[in-house]
Amino acid sequence: MLHPGGVTATAAQPPAGASRSSALWARDRRFTTAGLLLLITIAAFEAMSVGTAMPTMVAELRGEALYSWPFTAFLAASVIGTVVSGRLGDTRGPRLPLIGGPVLFGAGLLVAGMAPGMTVLLAGRVLQGLAAGVEIVAVYILVALVYPERDRPAVFGAVSAAWVLPALIGPTVAGLITQHVGWRWVFLGLMPFVLLGIVLLVPLLRRLPESPAGEGGTRPGVLAAAVAAAVGLSALTWAAQHPAAATALLAAGGLALLAPALRRLLPAGTLTAARGLPTVVFARGLLAGSFFAVEAYLPLTLTAVHGASPALAGLPLTVGALGWAAGSWWQGRRPDFPRDRLLRAGFVLLAVGLVGTTVAAFAAPPYWLVLPVWTAAGAGMGLAMPSVGVRLLQLSPPADRGFNSAAMQIWDMLLSAACIGFGGVLLVTIASVGAPTPAVVTLNLLMAAVALAGAALATRTNTPAEVS
Repeated sequence: MLHPGGVTATAAQPPAGASRSSALWARDRRFTTAGLLLLITIAAFEAMSVGTAMPTMVAELRGEALYSWPFTAFLAASVIGTVVSGRLGDTRGPRLPLIGGPVLFGAGLLVAGMAPGMTVLLAGRVLQGLAAGVEIVAVYILVALVYPERDRPAVFGAVSAAWVLPALIGPTVAGLITQHVGWRWVFLGLMPFVLLGIVLLVPLLRRLPESPAGEGGTRPGVLAAAVAAAVGLSALTWAAQHPAAATALLAAGGLALLAPALRRLLPAGTLTAARGLPTVVFARGLLAGSFFAVEAYLPLTLTAVHGASPALAGLPLTVGALGWAAGSWWQGRRPDFPRDRLLRAGFVLLAVGLVGTTVAAFAAPPYWLVLPVWTAAGAGMGLAMPSVGVRLLQLSPPADRGFNSAAMQIWDMLLSAACIGFGGVLLVTIASVGAPTPAVVTLNLLMAAVALAGAALATRTNTPAEVS
């Protein structure tokens, strides 16, 4: 636990009745908590806003043919950033990633905001993606170092809640800035907040040991595997965004790169959901893939089937974010509740929400019925995602926290991209943009089945020792 005089290896546990929120804002942690949440909020604003500004910036830079590449470049760079951050965190501690991540992100904002053409814009997006990967892994390592185990549910709940405000107002604010000030300020306007986040973290970083875990485990070939995974994931994403016979070879090449890379980037047993840590990582991918695949096509469904305006089509995403925040807050107030039970409850709520969202695919039911069911899906994510983070840190030896955190993020990104891409394939093969009902119904039901599979696996997040 962090004290004004330095960092010690042990932490006194607060009384069982102590407030979880106050534990985050205790004198010795308030600047750490504020800095972490500010950096997460900034990254969330950028993630929620860039899509709104993208049509304008691409048109001004005459890069219509490369429209999807700013997103693809960000995703590929994030894979590399997570692995680099995990490696640094395990061998040298989180100090360098926690400083380097925000600095890289600020540089990316500056490069993108000043870009004279698409090439420079893509360079800025690569820097932002690297920074996003570096920061999120460093956050997990820092949480393990600074916050006692009983406080971690509240920390992860607060991190989830940091996405709510950007989800609520990010796209609207970005649209207004793009329209009245200029798209460049969607990037440049965040730079002062990045600097503030760094300033808030400096007092903590001065007291962190250089290598809190000792020597991290040696994993030769991990960086090469990260590059291969980034290229493979980019190929799969591009093929999913442009589904056609010609891109099938590209997708096959991406899979050929990903398969051997994942053997080095994931804990052994992840792909078979072995008991304990591998299932924790596997569950994170199931959560992200099923939720974000359905969410990606929900606004399109409401627009095409119900004739909803863009504002109304985005309303379910807003209530889903509120449900996520509520679930995160609820689980954070119950640090002693078994995480496997919370994870199972989250998966079940998510499955109910995914099945219920199918109502939006038909014109007869009223539009508003989708709002409560998508709120339930968000609440399920709010229960489950922090629980996965808590279990990951519980099951990770200090020297492997960075590697395992990076593995979880990579698996999250991979399954999200794969499931969203699968929805795109369904859309062009059995439906269309103007009439998406067959594809949406199929996707929603399949993703609900994925969520139910996750619920069945929840007990496997316990190790054999914990079971016995």
